[in-house]
Amino acid sequence: MRKLRMIKKQWGGRDGSGKVSVRHRGGGHKRFIRMIDFKRDKMNITGKVVSIEYDPNRTCDIALIQYADGDKRYILRPEALNVGDSVIAAQKVEPKVGASMSLKYMPLGTIVHNVELTPGRGGQLARSAGTNVVVLAREDNMIHLKLPSGEVRKVREDCGATVGQLGNIEWKNEFFGKAGRKRHMGIRPTVRGVAMNPRSHPHGGGEARSGIGMSTPKTFAGRPAVGKTRIKKKYSAPYIISRRK
Repeated sequence: MRKLRMIKKQWGGRDGSGKVSVRHRGGGHKRFIRMIDFKRDKMNITGKVVSIEYDPNRTCDIALIQYADGDKRYILRPEALNVGDSVIAAQKVEPKVGASMSLKYMPLGTIVHNVELTPGRGGQLARSAGTNVVVLAREDNMIHLKLPSGEVRKVREDCGATVGQLGNIEWKNEFFGKAGRKRHMGIRPTVRGVAMNPRSHPHGGGEARSGIGMSTPKTFAGRPAVGKTRIKKKYSAPYIISRRK
């Protein structure tokens, strides 16, 4: 049977050379990584929801699926998917909650999540709590999708997706309450640049309280922090029909 859990190694936001590449990471409670089936490549075999579980590594809940051949896998749990329900992944199936299928056969207006950008790679879009993507239209071999941000983009019709809106919708309204909870999550404090010394941040230094002291605010690495900072266009630009709001 597949190993569904393994201890998560803590890197503290550091890259392969040991330098901090993502700031404000570190500490946190010990966790297990749940191996989530984003690909949904267990085709044409019905699975039953055995349990709904909390996953400390993501905002939405996960569902443990036991398939007819005895295999068990975790999937992201959509809203209204409960213990005892059945799910299936196939090229073309009835579009009910939890079913995974090709976008080509999705009825227009279907709400989906865990959407692939490259066929067979696994879901990359709409994987956090409460998110959903709407299938808007078909054009040649492309499908138009409306993302949670309001952006409309094209995706190949042979990419897969799972029907339904992800659960735990109220997560965005959750109040963390205290600094200690953030530390349990592995999030370290964020300090203002003007409160630092000049060696640690371009905004640092100066006698007593002082402003940033420069015409353009800078990041901690000295790059401009306002205005147009993107140098080149995104590779996905040709596939975006309308930008996010």
